[in-house]
Amino acid sequence: MCGTRGFIQENFGKVKMEDPNLKSIINDVGFRFNKALGQNFISDANLLTAIVADSGVNADDVVVEIGTGGGTLTRALSAAAKRVISFEVDCNLQSVLALSLRGIDNVEVVFRDVLKMSDEELRALTGDSFKVVANLPYYITTPLVMRFLESALDVKSLTVMVQQEVADRFVAKPDTADYAAITLAIESCADARITRKVNRKNFYPVPNVDSAVVRIDVDRTKLDGEDAPLLRKLFKAAFAMRRKTLANNLSAAFGIDKQDASERITKAGFSPMVRGEALSLEDFKKLSRQF
Repeated sequence: MCGTRGFIQENFGKVKMEDPNLKSIINDVGFRFNKALGQNFISDANLLTAIVADSGVNADDVVVEIGTGGGTLTRALSAAAKRVISFEVDCNLQSVLALSLRGIDNVEVVFRDVLKMSDEELRALTGDSFKVVANLPYYITTPLVMRFLESALDVKSLTVMVQQEVADRFVAKPDTADYAAITLAIESCADARITRKVNRKNFYPVPNVDSAVVRIDVDRTKLDGEDAPLLRKLFKAAFAMRRKTLANNLSAAFGIDKQDASERITKAGFSPMVRGEALSLEDFKKLSRQF
């Protein structure tokens, strides 16, 4: 890890510069994309502006960006936000970012993996509250979203670009194919909605799938009076094996026999043959009281 912070401000100060051409910069510095890191940079200026608008970021906000990439979204965020702390794991992007973010004085690029940082380390950088905005690498989408939602940090919202099928899962309704444990995990502490769908041609290089922007507004009062860890365990258990009944899945997850699980489900007001995907968040709250 390169361990560099704030190099853009130190090296380039407040020199004014028109929005740079990312493709030209990448070619000039000889940067090579790392497929293992899921690097697909946003190349459309109108889309960048739209994502910032979707996020609701304003001049009073501190923004945490995950995946600086080529710096195009970072630059767009800096024009709207009070301050941007952008995290990137690929140190090879330093030469690209030194040019693409030249002239920006309210951005700090931190070359570290957010998933390996504690709440205390993040809070030392962000201060009190902040908003998350990110064009997420698809392979770490769920861990990153949950890292912030399940933390003790004062996160106001997350606006993330994700694979279309993942976006559908984030906002799915009960009794649909996309409804999953992650749907309930998000709904239990936030309100999520898809703000726009994005064609794959808006990225460089072009990925194999289309994407969508999801805004997740955090509301930690949703589980007031509830046993949050127990509910999360129920969510995961209910969808462990989708073809099995809820009773079978709960029996395996909680180490109880199927008859016991069925009786608890019945006491909660549901059929002993019900499947997990049929239950809403409120239904799971009722069920949790039997455990």
